[in-house]
Formats: sequence, C-alpha cells, structure tokens
Amino acid sequence: MKLVPNARAIAARSHSMWAIYLGIVVLWLGDVIYWAKGVDTNPRIWFWLSMACFAYGIFGRVLRQGIEHPKDRSTFHSPPWVGLIALIAVLGGGIWMSQEPGPVERSGAQPIEAEASPDAAQAFLDHAFPLVAKWEGLRLEAYLDPVGIPTVCYGETKGVKLGDSYSEAECRAMLERELVSYRNGLHGYFSPETISARLPPTRDAAYGSLAYNVGVAGAGKSTATRRLNAGDIAGGCEALTWWNKAGGRVLRGLVRRRAEERDLCLIGATT
Repeated sequence: MKLVPNARAIAARSHSMWAIYLGIVVLWLGDVIYWAKGVDTNPRIWFWLSMACFAYGIFGRVLRQGIEHPKDRSTFHSPPWVGLIALIAVLGGGIWMSQEPGPVERSGAQPIEAEASPDAAQAFLDHAFPLVAKWEGLRLEAYLDPVGIPTVCYGETKGVKLGDSYSEAECRAMLERELVSYRNGLHGYFSPETISARLPPTRDAAYGSLAYNVGVAGAGKSTATRRLNAGDIAGGCEALTWWNKAGGRVLRGLVRRRAEERDLCLIGATT
C-alpha cells in the first residue's frame, strides 16, 4: 500500500480528516460519560453532532486548503489547531451536558410514607402492572432468553430453571412483588419533595417500569430522576425516552415502551 506524498499533512490539516476524528469522538463520548459518571445524556444531541461532522467532512473534502501545494500562499491553509479547537468544543459540550446534581439518597432506615402505605402501593400497581405486563409478555413455562438465561412469566429470572412452570395468577403475584420491590428501591433516589408532591401513581408507575427494565441503579442515577428531583417534571418524563437502546442499538420496541412511559408520566404535569 502506497500513501500519497503529502499523507502526513492531510492527516494533520485536512478538514475531512478532522471530521472523521470528530465523528469517532461523537460516536463514543456519550457512552464514555455514562461509564465514567453514570449519567445518560440525550442521544438526539449526539445524532445531530454526528450529522454536523458529516456536513463538515463533505464541505472540507472540496475546500482548497493549500495542502497539495504547501508553498502556495494564495490558498487557505488549515493548521491543526483548527481541528483541535473543534475537538475541544465537542468534548467540552459533552462534559457540560453531563453536569447535573447527583442522586438524592435517603438516610438510614428512615421510612417514607409512600413506601409503607398499602393504598399507595396498590395505586402504583394499578398502573404499573398492565404497563409492564404488556411489554414484558407472559410465558407460563420457563424458556431461554436470547442470551441463554432461564426466564419465565413476565421476564422473571431469579431462581428460574428450565422445566419450571407457573399459573397466570402465580405470575401476576410474582410480577407485582417485583414491581413493588423495584419501586421501593427507586424511591431511595427520590427526594422527599419528589415523593410527597411530584409522584402521583401514574408517574410513579412510569418510573417503576423504567427501573424494572433497566435496573434500580440505572433509573435512579438517570437524568430522568435528576430532573424530577430538581422540579423539572416534563423534562424528567422526556428523559425517560432516552433509554431506547439495547446492545448499543436503538430498538423500536423500546422506543414505543419509553413513549408510553413518558405519556403516563406526563399525566397531570404542569412543569
């Protein structure tokens, strides 16, 4: 393989090459922020940044930059610092987007009325059970999920082995028990103000459904929870929709599930 004579200059100064470098950064930065800080950022932002990199690369590909004739001062020269500034801008923007207050933790074994009230738990289940049951699906006999884990009922995996079978009533009781458990765990990330004033049964169910799907820690540390604790109810509900990927890919089923959770979350929202 033979490189062009000015390959080094093209790699360092070409706009189209810097567009590729920036595209790689945009591709990974959202995941890096999540791995490093446990904060999920809006995937739409990364999509539009990637589109901007494509546009930049197309424009830069046809722009004369003096790279082919380094001594020709009549053409525009693109020094490396131009691309470096763009790279720093993208990095800075991604880091700035992740600067949100941390989760609010509940101290010790201090009880929270919403968790202890049977009426509140039942109101939660009235909305959470049909939502989660719809998206998880019911299987009365144990089976292997796509990654080989024995699963039964509404996605239950704890203590499940192939050959197990349950009645529909047993599966319902199992899911209700798990939903309440996930709800109680997620409430540890909510502020007292959120629990007392911002968490009607419908919104409680929407967040509980997310927690059941992605885990208590994932939901608790998410932007959706942070925004809700800050009083931004509508923004928190919208952030639920960001959890639409599995294995790094956006899945239509998750997009629809998150949209239904958002709509349930927004019921009665005024902010």
